[in-house]
Amino acid sequence: MASAKEGNGAPTKRTSLHDLYEQQGLSPWYDNLCRPVTDLLPLIASGVRGVTSNPTIFQKAISSSSAYDDQFKQLISAGKDAESAYWELVIKDIQDACKLFEPIYNETDGTDGYVSVEVSPRLANDTQGTVEAAKWLHKVVNRPNVYIKIPATAECVPSIREVISNGISVNVTLIFSIARYEAVIDAYLDGLEASGLSDLSRVTSVASFFVSRVDSLVDKMLEKIGTPEALALRGKAAVAQAKLANQLYQKKFSGPRWEALAKKGAKKQRLLWASTGVKNPAYPDTLYVDSLIGPDTVNTMPDQALLAFIDHGTVSRTVDANVSEAEGVYSALEKLGIDWGEVGKQLELEGVDSFKKSFDSLLVSLQEKGNSLKTASM
Repeated sequence: MASAKEGNGAPTKRTSLHDLYEQQGLSPWYDNLCRPVTDLLPLIASGVRGVTSNPTIFQKAISSSSAYDDQFKQLISAGKDAESAYWELVIKDIQDACKLFEPIYNETDGTDGYVSVEVSPRLANDTQGTVEAAKWLHKVVNRPNVYIKIPATAECVPSIREVISNGISVNVTLIFSIARYEAVIDAYLDGLEASGLSDLSRVTSVASFFVSRVDSLVDKMLEKIGTPEALALRGKAAVAQAKLANQLYQKKFSGPRWEALAKKGAKKQRLLWASTGVKNPAYPDTLYVDSLIGPDTVNTMPDQALLAFIDHGTVSRTVDANVSEAEGVYSALEKLGIDWGEVGKQLELEGVDSFKKSFDSLLVSLQEKGNSLKTASM
């Protein structure tokens, strides 16, 4: 394997992640974060260019590791409640990770090298609460390469516009349908236009379009229908819809409206493929990476998908190949009675609910931990 010089001067092995970026313009990100944050260094050396986190990732990190205990004890003895302590723990991880990715952010003039942190999932149906939380997180993290994650619920689409118009970069999460994706793009464009900034180059965004969960739900529906035609479409819905999302991206980020913003330095809101771990063992474990490779995209991968792709992924442009086949799959599913709007709605509800549960259960366990520390010190 050829070596590539990294920022610290040590030669590192090239991997297919480097090829994804250099040959295809896809940025590989890592969908995980825990202490010690320096564990990210070998991943950065292997070609990872950003990190995403969410309430479930932090629940696992904080509840299964003793690495947070010292800081947590200090916070509790300083009189912080469980939720304030949670945010302090998270903010420290995000700041530390931002520092590690800052060289990539600088090298790419603010296009890459981001670390994402999500507003409280309890605010998923609260437009104004989300705006305030995003402004607060942006201010306290205080790093140029942080993305504030906001869910693409109907209530939070206006929040995205407002937050972007305040010059804050956003990772829009939990996008499950083409219709909602279009509303998210419009919120980004509206926000840029409303910002009044003459230089838009530092306000950026990604739109996190979820993949594997779509197959998990649609496959169940197809099995219920049970006809040979229905069964033949299993494992095809997610990639088909994602390819159509990419077609929409091409359309919306061209033409006079976009060109006027680009003149002021605006960057396209890149499509980020999320939920790319394969949940069905019958499918290839690199399915949701291999099938969606193309320029100006990001793929955030959990451990298994990342390691599988490094080991045996295929680096070739696929995101805009066989688009007519994707259109065929999309409409064949509609003809079978599968309502894409309903699929999106159900997955969004499940996604928000699962993040809320993680958040709430972590706060309960932090509360208990805090109480037992107080008792012990009495």
